[in-house]
Amino acid sequence: MSNTAARKQQAFNDEILPHLDSLYNFALRLTTDHSDAEDLVQDTIVKAFRFFESYEKGTNAKAWLFRILKNSFINNYRKNLSKPHNVDFDEVSSYYESIRAERTDTTDLESIMFRNLMDDNFSRALAKLPEDFRTVVLLCDVDDFTYEEISNMLDVPIGTIRSRLHRGRNLLKTELYEYAKKRGFTDD
Repeated sequence: MSNTAARKQQAFNDEILPHLDSLYNFALRLTTDHSDAEDLVQDTIVKAFRFFESYEKGTNAKAWLFRILKNSFINNYRKNLSKPHNVDFDEVSSYYESIRAERTDTTDLESIMFRNLMDDNFSRALAKLPEDFRTVVLLCDVDDFTYEEISNMLDVPIGTIRSRLHRGRNLLKTELYEYAKKRGFTDD
């Protein structure tokens, strides 16, 4: 280990390590799980060591560490929200087999073609929506998330979610009106 690396390690140990217990307690309150708290503290210490040059010696090391820990927790939370939930196949295999046995596939070509046409027209109309409206419409009407879940995912108030959903549906309705009229889905 070089002299510079040894000095950095010693300075890090002197400034940072006395706060490990406080960090762990804070991480435990955030995660409510011992192993997750340990992982979060470890992640925080690694980041703190990596960016120790940006820390100004003599300032509030505990506050600096808590900010790193909190940001790591938020980033991990957001990353986990976007990941699909993992399920052990052995736990659900009997359910899967029963559903698969009950499922019937249609061989009606007209039905399949019509469904695909509807999907294409819907997809084109959806693509024309502004991104904020499109995202909320997809999450609510296609993926069946609740307003609260969408609000948490997008970090937007529920009232804004409702407004975007209403406006997005109206824009979609306008885009699909001619298609619906040609197919006889309207009273006109």
